[in-house]
Amino acid sequence: MVAATHAQARPAIQTVGLTKYYGRHLGIEDVNLDVSEGEVFGFLGPNGAGKSTTIRTILDEIRPTAGSATILGLDTRAEAVEIRRHIGYIPGDLALYPNLTGMDTLQYFANMRGGVDWTYVDELADRLDSDLSRKVGDLSTGNRQKVGVIQAFMHHPDLLIMDEPTSGLDPLIQREFQKMVSEVAAEGRTVFLSSHTLSEVQRVADRVGIIRNGRLITVESVADLRSKSMREVEFVLDTEGEASVFESVEGVRNIVVAGNHVEMSFGGDMGELLTTVTERYGVADIKTTEADLEEIFLTYYHEDEGEEARS
Repeated sequence: MVAATHAQARPAIQTVGLTKYYGRHLGIEDVNLDVSEGEVFGFLGPNGAGKSTTIRTILDEIRPTAGSATILGLDTRAEAVEIRRHIGYIPGDLALYPNLTGMDTLQYFANMRGGVDWTYVDELADRLDSDLSRKVGDLSTGNRQKVGVIQAFMHHPDLLIMDEPTSGLDPLIQREFQKMVSEVAAEGRTVFLSSHTLSEVQRVADRVGIIRNGRLITVESVADLRSKSMREVEFVLDTEGEASVFESVEGVRNIVVAGNHVEMSFGGDMGELLTTVTERYGVADIKTTEADLEEIFLTYYHEDEGEEARS
């Protein structure tokens, strides 16, 4: 998916010590990001974690308390106008003129950008099943969001910055959106995708950053995150199970015993688990499921909460 390796490509987005306080209230603190050209970068966190503040500070919509940022090698404060020519942006609080039609709205943005390929606009509208003849104020939240997606993609930007872009979109349109993101990356362009919908990030992202309470917890590849994840394991035994047998194995968590059926989360050596179980029981069936990104994400949050409680 990535056009160039992380080490070879210049940063599409780079932040150094980016910090924003609203008076005494922390927005974000010491956020250091390095997003390479040609990658899809997922920026994950629940509502209120600092995702939108990070984006708005990077785009110079709000001024940082400390730190700096560049986009495509351009300083976000000194060269903000030039940056706008190279990016597509969907804000988390998308607001459009209610009395304009979808097409009027896109023409407005097209004029600001010096024109667009209207054949491509029609293609995007068709793919997203968007009726551009209706007034924006008459559209549902999801259909307004489609207009926002089209305006971000329609001028083939070098960098797409999108804050919760699939909000209100139905599952089929979300899938089409994910295809569009993959196509952008295949062309060597960059996508910065902020979301709390972890499943969509898992499908399209190369790397993810996880933010909590305004602080970046980790930046890792999706593959690396999965490799350290817990698996869900289910046993059907030949007799009633005992939780203590499973608790003796390192890496076992969240055991649920219902007669001869045992479920657990497991992040240890599967060989050790199987040896322990088969020494005590006959196994009629076993099922393992790899944790998805959402479960991994929650694990990071729970671990971070535990560290805060201990400090």
